[in-house]
Amino acid sequence: MTSGQGKPGFGILPAMTRLPLQTRAIILAFLLGVGGLTAGVWRYGYLQALGQLEQRGEADLALASDRLVRQLQLYQALAVMTADRPALMGLDDPVRRALAEALLRQVADKSGALDLIYADAAGHVVVAANPGLTPKDLGQQAFFRRALHGALGRGHGVVGALQRRAYYFAAPVFAPGGAVKGALIAVADLEGIERSWRGNLPPVFFTDSSGLLFISNRSDLLFWHRDPGQLGLTPPDGGTLDFAARRVGTHDIWRLGWGQYLPERALHLSRDVPLVEMTGEILINVAPARRLAGLQAAAVAAICLAFGALLFLATERRRTLALANAALEVRVKDRTRALSETNEKLRQEVIEREEAEAALKQAQADLVQAGKLSALGQMSAGISHELNQPLMAIRQFADNGAAFLSRGWTDRAGENLERIADMATRMDRIIRNLRAFARNEREPSGKVDLAGVLRQAVELTEARLKADGVRLDWIPPAAPIYVWGGEVRLAQVFVNLINNAVDAMGGRDDKLIGIEIGEQGARLMVRVTDTGPGIADPEKIFEPFYTTKEVGGDEGMGLGLSISYGLVQSFGGNIRGANAPGGGAVFTVELERWQAERAA
Repeated sequence: MTSGQGKPGFGILPAMTRLPLQTRAIILAFLLGVGGLTAGVWRYGYLQALGQLEQRGEADLALASDRLVRQLQLYQALAVMTADRPALMGLDDPVRRALAEALLRQVADKSGALDLIYADAAGHVVVAANPGLTPKDLGQQAFFRRALHGALGRGHGVVGALQRRAYYFAAPVFAPGGAVKGALIAVADLEGIERSWRGNLPPVFFTDSSGLLFISNRSDLLFWHRDPGQLGLTPPDGGTLDFAARRVGTHDIWRLGWGQYLPERALHLSRDVPLVEMTGEILINVAPARRLAGLQAAAVAAICLAFGALLFLATERRRTLALANAALEVRVKDRTRALSETNEKLRQEVIEREEAEAALKQAQADLVQAGKLSALGQMSAGISHELNQPLMAIRQFADNGAAFLSRGWTDRAGENLERIADMATRMDRIIRNLRAFARNEREPSGKVDLAGVLRQAVELTEARLKADGVRLDWIPPAAPIYVWGGEVRLAQVFVNLINNAVDAMGGRDDKLIGIEIGEQGARLMVRVTDTGPGIADPEKIFEPFYTTKEVGGDEGMGLGLSISYGLVQSFGGNIRGANAPGGGAVFTVELERWQAERAA
């Protein structure tokens, strides 16, 4: 009895040989049941934890993929914008060729590109910023041939004596007659891009269509490859490493022996990244999930064994009930303390995960707010001028009104007061527009005078139009034209379109913006045209963060047209951009007419 009391786990088995056969069978069945329940709880907890890891891993992989795409799109825009430079014309002249080479070198230095190359249709390099980094057999490269067909080509490879990994964007260069006479190739340094996010996330890598691992935040994985039908990866030297893959529920679990910087067991996730023609993959350490499942299973097993032991002791030791009760109380306290500690750890992990999710959501909201603040920064100079002008006018009218009153000319003083009121109303309208833009205020859609909204947008941009020497072809309608929408948000749309038109015509002699109201069936249309260079890619013009303005400039973040698109869509309308037949761009805003039946 003394041995059984001191070490219950070791006293039960010897005692079982003295128990009846039925009792031994019950105990054995109970232990098997506890084992099965523990295994089931472990598997359930493991699957639940893997589901949470998968959600976090998908978010991390999406974040890494989006960051890679955004960084590479800078060089895509660089290739497109540089291809239109007049400096690439007439390069048969050695002087112009030297100037073009200096320009490409300057652009490459400022943008961080490895190289900028201009090659003719035969694949011969005409000028280059760094001639030693030109890809081999340029004329045979798929991305170059695609550019010769008038489309944007993209590809990747290793260049230079140092075998630097690079990503290429080839933009077609058109002759005056419209034919493709060559291509402008921007070479992005992948090592420089990786340097900014290496080690920040779990192991992330990107493989191309041939299975070659070309981009990763773990440098020791570079140039590993995957053969057709292979699940894992093979090192560049073709050696064999420990690897096994199995399915746990709907999850792929890899067992790795690939080095100390990679997890031993990892959850493998992948997603296609078509914008860079690669597949992104991530390896998430499942050790925390296994520990969590083990804690849950241990807690269940401890509870079951504790209750089984209590029942066994209560049945077998009825004559020593007092002693057994005292021992049970000690055991219950120990088990309760262990469970409390386990539960506290679980709660702490839940709190940490909730804080991580909240931080991620806040970071996403900060990105959107940063875009809005960038747009406000661009508008601040014009808004300041628009407020200063009526303020000075109010002061002048007030001084004149005081002089008129002193002479007894009340009628003239009244006229000045009316002008002051008009100026105050104009300032109030400007401030309301600015507050609505800054705070993202949402007014309910309703009856809006389209002509008044256009007059308001012209007022807000009038100072800039005069400063930039832009002529405005706009005849306000004599009568109100009512559409369905929001006055402040609709004015914001046309202000964005006018400002974008002014930006597009920078450096041109003849600057003209046309505004015209027309009809198309049951809808009204407003066309805003300019005499700028037109739209390079009409399909992407409304995408967030897409911009054709100079990289590194302060003109904006590419959010103006995306915001305008969302505002027009919220009214049930549509907005589209295209190139005008005679040159320049034309943006068409379609709006629904206001109808009393719909309002009711």
